[in-house]
Amino acid sequence: MKFEKVLAERQNKIIYKDGDRTIKVFDENFSKSDVLNEALNQSRVEETGLHIPKVAEVSKIDGKWAIVSDFIEGKTLQQLMDENPDKLDEYLDLFVNIQIEIQSKTAPLLNKLWDKMKRKIDETNLDATTRYELHTRLNGMHKHHKVCHGDFNPSNVIITPEGVPYVIDWSHATQGNASADVARTYLLFCLKGNDELANKYLDLFCKKTDTAKQYVQQWLPIVAASQSVKGKDEEREFLLNWVNVIEYQ
Repeated sequence: MKFEKVLAERQNKIIYKDGDRTIKVFDENFSKSDVLNEALNQSRVEETGLHIPKVAEVSKIDGKWAIVSDFIEGKTLQQLMDENPDKLDEYLDLFVNIQIEIQSKTAPLLNKLWDKMKRKIDETNLDATTRYELHTRLNGMHKHHKVCHGDFNPSNVIITPEGVPYVIDWSHATQGNASADVARTYLLFCLKGNDELANKYLDLFCKKTDTAKQYVQQWLPIVAASQSVKGKDEEREFLLNWVNVIEYQ
């Protein structure tokens, strides 16, 4: 393999371009099971017919696990938003439509979002009373079986020169309640300090899907607690503030 250039650097991984392939190389200490699970998630989502890069192989490069997928030429939706602020509403509309399309699919073999949330709440260092409240709230939520991306943000959407959107990075994919995935995206915007965009996004999604905003907001403490487990220190503090917010206006 010839690494033409570095496409992105993330915590514990580097993503390279190699001709018409993308190679995601993980650190030596990255869990083998997590790498294989990511490749499996991506393969299962492929079967839904969504526009995503196809997995070509999973291998080892210099002792490091790597996932090789199709390279998708284009710009991320985040890049387009930054370059064309006057088209922000148009791009946000496209962003929400893509998420709705994802959630219209089912992939019965994906891990269940409800199970993941339950496990993550137990892994937090929150006190027993708070964990109990979170579990009680989670138990009261509807158990759906929609494909949920788990990290749906504009940087994970690539628009090809032909205008076709492809969604990348399926390492957190599950099947479950769409509103939990929307809550996750909302929090991602907030983490970046884009509160105005976060609220505009939430309003637009709820309008397009006839979903009560209050229902999505009920997921926020659950999702925030789940995401706080592996977050950076500053992110963890921000997310834990959401865990303590019970009612929303």
